[in-house]
Amino acid sequence: MVIGFEGVGIVEGIGEGVTDFQTGDRVAYGIPPLGSYAEMRNYPEDKLLHLPDGLDDRQVAALLMKGMTAHYLLPRTYTVQPGDTILVHAAAGGMGLILCQWAKALGAIVVGTVSTEEKAEAARAAGCHYPVVRSRESFVDKVRAVTDGEGAAVVYESIGKDTLQDSLDSLRPMGICAAYGHVSGPPDPVDIIQDLGRRGSLFITRPAIMHYVAKRSDLEWTAGDLFKAIGNGILDANINYEYALKDAVKAHTAIESGKTIGATVLIP
Repeated sequence: MVIGFEGVGIVEGIGEGVTDFQTGDRVAYGIPPLGSYAEMRNYPEDKLLHLPDGLDDRQVAALLMKGMTAHYLLPRTYTVQPGDTILVHAAAGGMGLILCQWAKALGAIVVGTVSTEEKAEAARAAGCHYPVVRSRESFVDKVRAVTDGEGAAVVYESIGKDTLQDSLDSLRPMGICAAYGHVSGPPDPVDIIQDLGRRGSLFITRPAIMHYVAKRSDLEWTAGDLFKAIGNGILDANINYEYALKDAVKAHTAIESGKTIGATVLIP
């Protein structure tokens, strides 16, 4: 298969029955079917998006899927309110930086975990009020200190096995753990009595973008809010790395090393 979720390009031709797009349209997409690591491809009309004038192709290509993920996490999986303390894992990654920027704009107090002091500075610049280098400090203790012992309203859990139990310990009673990723591996099974009930009637969910944008109306709403956030300067992709499409292996090697900060784009 050809990998890749998101991309930006120009319509070069349309199939029979296509009515919402025409040749020459600037378009973007951020959900399956896979195949964005390509110079040319077919893509279904019902999942394609018109790209508003004035938005930079690279910014949208780097932000679209992650930005739509942030959109369903912040106002939908849990509706972040001004003054809420939230916990964002991998706060200096491509996804984490978007969550920090948008959450700060919503008035949240952001605690974020990172792996190095350099990444702590990147997260802080993006709006993370309290970056925590995980090897040096307990993020559970930091959240408790910031909230006077109450805990976070929500934790955006993208690490998985290495952090899930501590993420649950970071939540306030009736808090939400949005476990949308698991880069360290699938977490151990959760005991609804021990892990959720006794910790304070916690909630845990495994949100996925394909469910939140399954309806065309939801896809257009999500992308529309994201495009406005980009256009209004709320979000920046933090593109620090660009590779030619033919050098995709080099891009993956850099990302897998854990040393990259921000977003990486491939240019056909």
